[in-house]
Amino acid sequence: MSRPPGLSPLPDLRHERALARRGCVLVVGLDEVGRGAWAGPVVAAAVGLPLESRHLRRQLSGVRDSKQMSSREREAWEPRIRQAAWGCTIGVASVEEIDALGILVATRLAMLRATTMVVPSPDGLLIDYLTLPELAQPQLALKFGDQRSLSIAAASVVAKVHRDRLMVEFDRIHPGYGLGGNKGYGTAAHRAGLDRHGPSAIHRRSFAPIARLLEAKQPLQPSLAPAPGIR
Repeated sequence: MSRPPGLSPLPDLRHERALARRGCVLVVGLDEVGRGAWAGPVVAAAVGLPLESRHLRRQLSGVRDSKQMSSREREAWEPRIRQAAWGCTIGVASVEEIDALGILVATRLAMLRATTMVVPSPDGLLIDYLTLPELAQPQLALKFGDQRSLSIAAASVVAKVHRDRLMVEFDRIHPGYGLGGNKGYGTAAHRAGLDRHGPSAIHRRSFAPIARLLEAKQPLQPSLAPAPGIR
């Protein structure tokens, strides 16, 4: 997604502080990864940063929208985010839930799971684009939130690192699709693997490219091993 004109070069804390002025002491940022992938779960992270820290922005100076960071940068900054945060949790919605509920509902479900695991419970939420109507806390849905809010950007990094590690493990279990490299997204190599092997047990059958293969009666590859643990 292109960067909108006039956006600050780095995410900041102005939206977190706007919620703090409304009385929200424990603000978390939420973001997800994997919505557009053909395979694997959708993963959300919730990150709460200590707004009272004078050195927070310097401490997380390299954190930005995970899509603007290299894999090496994300791996380097993810533990620093966890160290700086007062709360950092992961929520996952499975392939089965994506196919049964639809990707938008499954995405909200992953975010809801991440939020409800934060201890202590947050009293304000910053979310990239979405809201969680099931929750009563004050919420701000921010367009380009991962480029505007440091908490959301941090959540995008944590979620991306977690999901990428899952997909590397799935690549060992379901070889032939290049999942460790493409992370389940629709690359040419992934499409070639689908043409050769048909969908695996972790492919999203409700997504059009996979549904077309199933309609053509391509065989469903059996799982070669138990799925890696997902929390």
